[in-house]
Amino acid sequence: MSDLSKITEHMDVIGADGVHVGTVDKVDGDRIKLTKKVGGAHQNHHHYISGGLVAEVEGNAVRLSANADTAVLLEEEKGGGATFDKGA
Repeated sequence: MSDLSKITEHMDVIGADGVHVGTVDKVDGDRIKLTKKVGGAHQNHHHYISGGLVAEVEGNAVRLSANADTAVLLEEEKGGGATFDKGA
């Protein structure tokens, strides 16, 4: 896991495959809180990515160790449960 203290608001979160996963709202403990999605089944609330998925922080991007499609499946809700968002 990379140093989460290097992660700042509005950084892009990118999967290992180069696909955009989301945008950082803030770091919340050991998780990255993403900005709210616009549209779709999971709109109007935040999702979280485990800090354990962060491979590196590079420029204005947080690079994950998992591909975007896998990272989206591992997104968590506020309380910590996975969303299993296969349709996003």
